[in-house]
Amino acid sequence: MSYMQANQNRSISHGNYQGGPDLPMGSAKEQTLMWQQNSYMGDSGIHSGAATQVPSLTGKEDEEMELLDLDQGYLQGFTQEQVDEMNNQLNQTRSQRVRAAMFPETLEEGIEIPSTQFDSQHQTAVQRLAEPSQMLKHAVVNLINYQDDADLATRAIPELIKLLNDEDQVVVSQAAMMVHQLSKKEASRHAIMNSPQMVAALVRAISNSNDLETTKGAVGTLHKLSHHRQGLLAIFKSGGIPALVKLLSSPVESVLFYAITTLHNLLLHQDGSKMAVRLAGGLQKMVALLQRNNVKFLAIVTDCLQILAYGNQESKLIILASQGPIELVRIMRSYDYEKLLWTTSRVLKVLSVCSSNKPAIVEAGGMQALAMHLGNSSQRLVQNCLWTLRNLSDAATKVDGLEGLLQSLVQVLASSDVNVVTCAAGILSNLTCNNQRNKVTVCQVGGVDALVRTIVNAGDREEITEPAVCALRHLTSRHVEAEMAQNAVRLNYGIQIIVKLLNPPSRWPLVKAVIGLIRNLALCPANHAPLREHGAIHHLVQLLMRAFQDTQRRASVASSGNQPSGTYADGVRMEEIVEGTVGALHILARESHNRAIIRQQSVIPIFVQLLFNDIENIQRVAAGVLCELAADKEGAEMIEQEGATAPLTELLHSRNEGVATYAAAVLFRMSEDKPQDYKKRLSMELTNSLFREENLWNADLGMGPDLQDILSPDQPYDNLYGQGPPSVHSSHGGRPYQQQGYDQIPIDMQGLDIGSHGGGNGSTYSAIDAMDVGSADPDLNFDHIEQLPTPPQDNNQVAAWYDTDL
Repeated sequence: MSYMQANQNRSISHGNYQGGPDLPMGSAKEQTLMWQQNSYMGDSGIHSGAATQVPSLTGKEDEEMELLDLDQGYLQGFTQEQVDEMNNQLNQTRSQRVRAAMFPETLEEGIEIPSTQFDSQHQTAVQRLAEPSQMLKHAVVNLINYQDDADLATRAIPELIKLLNDEDQVVVSQAAMMVHQLSKKEASRHAIMNSPQMVAALVRAISNSNDLETTKGAVGTLHKLSHHRQGLLAIFKSGGIPALVKLLSSPVESVLFYAITTLHNLLLHQDGSKMAVRLAGGLQKMVALLQRNNVKFLAIVTDCLQILAYGNQESKLIILASQGPIELVRIMRSYDYEKLLWTTSRVLKVLSVCSSNKPAIVEAGGMQALAMHLGNSSQRLVQNCLWTLRNLSDAATKVDGLEGLLQSLVQVLASSDVNVVTCAAGILSNLTCNNQRNKVTVCQVGGVDALVRTIVNAGDREEITEPAVCALRHLTSRHVEAEMAQNAVRLNYGIQIIVKLLNPPSRWPLVKAVIGLIRNLALCPANHAPLREHGAIHHLVQLLMRAFQDTQRRASVASSGNQPSGTYADGVRMEEIVEGTVGALHILARESHNRAIIRQQSVIPIFVQLLFNDIENIQRVAAGVLCELAADKEGAEMIEQEGATAPLTELLHSRNEGVATYAAAVLFRMSEDKPQDYKKRLSMELTNSLFREENLWNADLGMGPDLQDILSPDQPYDNLYGQGPPSVHSSHGGRPYQQQGYDQIPIDMQGLDIGSHGGGNGSTYSAIDAMDVGSADPDLNFDHIEQLPTPPQDNNQVAAWYDTDL
């Protein structure tokens, strides 16, 4: 009614002439007088067809209107007889106009009804009444028909149930088709779903009949019922799910469509349906259906698989056993229907968190298939592909042929979507772990520049900065383009941003990654000055002191038996921070200005105390940084004053060649201004320790054959740590750190060099970079000093800890 009133009020405001003939306004004479007195028009518009002007809403233009009307001759009058004739004609046809508007089907053909509409832009009152009148009429008719349908279905259902249970299959078939016809109307459909006996009879007909028409009619009815919550409940309670799963083996397209869509509706909206479908063997049959080629049908099947597999490990393993990953990857490669690609990527995303499915998807070519769609215009498809790739990436570190994927990932780092950038950075971090080919590819497509920009833009979003820093850490070590990458970080103004990440509010996992990256950047001499200027040395020393104090405190508490010594902070042990900071300071100490700053930081006592540490890797990095600091006379004196001689002498007997060599070098440099007899005793001690019975070094002063095999450049990096004493992680049984926000999927732990599940070669810093042992005073004459072995030289084998996803 409000709609009608609003329109009526609006039309009246535009001028009484529009609705005048249809409103009760007195006799014909009175109407004529009103027209003439108000000077609205001298012409009714019927004969002359003259149009009227819309009057002013303010009344300020009345005089102008009157003058305009006079000028244009609108006061040409009609005789009284003509006016009476027109009014009589309109009055006689009023009822016909109303009937034409409300009940046009009742008018006889050929009758002409004069129109009272003078302006085509404005409807008359009767015309405005026509549409709501028709709607009301149809509603009344539908209500009558609805009641008729409901009454018919209610009377027919008991008989139809009997017919569905008849032994004659022809009778059952006819009854099923009749019920299907009834289900197409809403009233009778509600009557059917309100009858548990009817739904049960339909389920029995599906289960027991081999007749195609019976099956089509019955399952078609269930499909109609599945669009209502009450219908879903009726199907579920009547045991319809096993019957529907059975139909998934049907060769008939329509039956398959009805069955899968009904099951889909049940899985979406009916509690208990998932378990019922699993128990009925639905997963195996749905995976088999993936070989069909109807894209819309496949979209429903894959969505069912996603619903069933999500959060259910058993379902994921059933899909794997049914060769599901192979078919799903084939779909991603073969079709371009967006909805199908999206639903399939969702299944793969769910399966990608399963340790059993993950390698199967990768082996089937899942990485390449998903990479095909990273440029798709559908944001939801791109996002799901990235999530899936992120979960798979730690199992794909040895996969070849990912150049296209790596290039796409570098490009999407420029996205404004936080989730897209987070996933891309995480994938790049994993795929560059211990994979030289991938490192080179990412560097060649501008990955270093893109990652630096990503870190700058990310601000304090650690879900982005941590994987991005890890990726940079991998790109800046152990491959042919590493030096270029180290320079590129500086040239893109990344050093300042990276050093800042050592400060709060950065959490320990990010801090650890940054420490490793700084260590790798320090391998490039051109980076020493900017690292020093931006306070890298100071920050590293502060972190070292904090971590060292924490380890000391926990060691004392643990000795009293109150708590274990190997506790974690955000998944990172403080021993790892100690090892990382000392390792980074070791590389920075190669430069004389840096050594001077380190000497001023009162950190040498900590280095000396670390020589007593139980963890061999920490002993090694401590001896390494002391070796560099001892290159200056001031440093050598400070080291000796802290009582380093005794522990260094003890470390000469270490089974780790790196520890022993560094200890020897420090002692050698500390002895430069000592008396000749002291130097001679030291020389003998070094000779005895380095040529002991175990014959760690060959007679030609090279490395032993076992070590040569381990450090051979032909060996994969993972083999570097296959034997030897444990490292920080493995010696304490620490749990691997899992980054939050990736569906609980661990970052690649197989590529973890510092704690590679068994340590290796006694140290994660497998070899030591060039060290000038021969810089002593040439006047010094050590007996047999020419036999002192040179520390290992290969930069590529240094500090594998810095090339890991942890």
